[in-house]
Amino acid sequence: MMRLNANQVADRSSKAFARKDLWRSIYEDCYRYALPQRNLYDGYYEGSIPGQNKMNMVFDSTAIHSTQRFANRIQSGLFPPYKKWCRLEPGDDIPPERRAEVQQALDIYLEKFFTVLRQSNFDLAIGEFLLDLCVGTAVMLVQEGDDTAPITFTSVPQYLVALEEGPNGTVDNVYRKYKIRAEAISRQFPDAVLPDSLQRLINDKPQETVELIEATIIDPERKDYCYHVIYEKTKEELLMRRMDTTPWVVSRYMKVAGEDFGRGPLVSAIPDIKTLNKTLELLLKNASIACAGVYTAADDGVINPANIRITPGSIIPVARNGGPQGASLAPLPRSGDFNVSQIVINDLRMSIKKTLLDDTLPPDNMSARSATEIVERMKELAQNMGSAFGRLITETMTPIVAKVLNIMDKKGLIELPLKINGLEVKIVPISPLAKAQNLEEINEIMQFVQIAGSLGPGGIAEMKPDLIATYIGDKLGIPSSLRTTPEEKQQIIQQSMQMAQMQQQQMQGGMPPEGGPPMEGPPQEGPPMEEPSGALEQEVSA
Repeated sequence: MMRLNANQVADRSSKAFARKDLWRSIYEDCYRYALPQRNLYDGYYEGSIPGQNKMNMVFDSTAIHSTQRFANRIQSGLFPPYKKWCRLEPGDDIPPERRAEVQQALDIYLEKFFTVLRQSNFDLAIGEFLLDLCVGTAVMLVQEGDDTAPITFTSVPQYLVALEEGPNGTVDNVYRKYKIRAEAISRQFPDAVLPDSLQRLINDKPQETVELIEATIIDPERKDYCYHVIYEKTKEELLMRRMDTTPWVVSRYMKVAGEDFGRGPLVSAIPDIKTLNKTLELLLKNASIACAGVYTAADDGVINPANIRITPGSIIPVARNGGPQGASLAPLPRSGDFNVSQIVINDLRMSIKKTLLDDTLPPDNMSARSATEIVERMKELAQNMGSAFGRLITETMTPIVAKVLNIMDKKGLIELPLKINGLEVKIVPISPLAKAQNLEEINEIMQFVQIAGSLGPGGIAEMKPDLIATYIGDKLGIPSSLRTTPEEKQQIIQQSMQMAQMQQQQMQGGMPPEGGPPMEGPPQEGPPMEEPSGALEQEVSA
């Protein structure tokens, strides 16, 4: 593909954002009612009014709390902070005789990987990333950092991003709106070539906010990516870089074939959320009328009806309030109490929590639960996520690990001669949510061991204890430093066989083993006793 100029990049970006506008009505409702603090719709981004109250239309916080708990539960289940949540293992292309050696090197790389990850802002960024994932589409930017934090993670709100899909449903091109102070452009992009108009703006108004277009576009011929930064106002290019891999991690909770963006659990729950919010709004209005009341007043020419409004505590001028003249002041009869809302409020809240996976643990006022029940509920959570669990591994965990290892390789922190493609090196999740699924396989193996052991020699002959132990260790994510290598295992087996042979020989020779008690049983036959000499006979006779 020929190198795109600034106008072509800007044109592709505008078309991508035009296609994204088809999703505006869906995502706008989700952010308005469930993630109001991250809402950039409703003109908040264009208006440049940060810090404004965005919860004026929210009357119930069930969706807000459940969305936060959804992100927290996914993070603790897949990316627990300050814990190892994945493992690097040799792929099928690695010969069996080299796998132990490769596994030891991968364990060292994995230890450095999590050391670098703990020094970065990953645990903060992944929480915001999962909040957007609850809506449907989450985007994260992974870049090289400084000496303090070698890698930086930026969770980009999906409002600022437009996508273009490639073959097989993968995201090829990413376009981002980016606002920045004029004086910070040179520090953000040291290799940028600033046009004269932008340079004058920096000199005259350094605090002025300018909007840039970031575009990461794949080059199918060279198999790399072109990274463009365009000044949006004049459509001039500030820089262009060639990248081996894309810095973007784009994850969709669930998607339909042919659509670029995903649909999350909030999209499914938004009808119940809007119904609950409207019910609470009407209930609060009814409660305010019930508390303050609405009154009528006789229109005697003193009160101006144009100044009367039907609000709690208001007075409405009327001709009369009954009788010949009627009371001067009387309450306005209401249509009835709005108690029917209590029937549906609890049902709506339970439905919202169930859709957002917020019903996996018992409430705090219940009795204590056993560890087995907690494990079963984690397995139920994995089952309820369905295909989203596999998509999280494929579109989130694997790209993050691959990009971080590539950056560490570029910075000289590790030397990675193998490719993370599943054939040379594969990424295996060992997070709590993944272990909950692995426990099912381990339980099946242990049941087989128990059943085979009860069947006598024929059943025991069906088992390979060393391979079973290796398989269980892999499923539990036990590091290779705590396990023996094949050579050490062979030495232990040979030593055990030699000890068994020595004990057998000692038993056959009648000699007790070293340090053991004397052998019991009939005395062994020894050599014949010699006859006493003649001197000894004379001495005895004397």
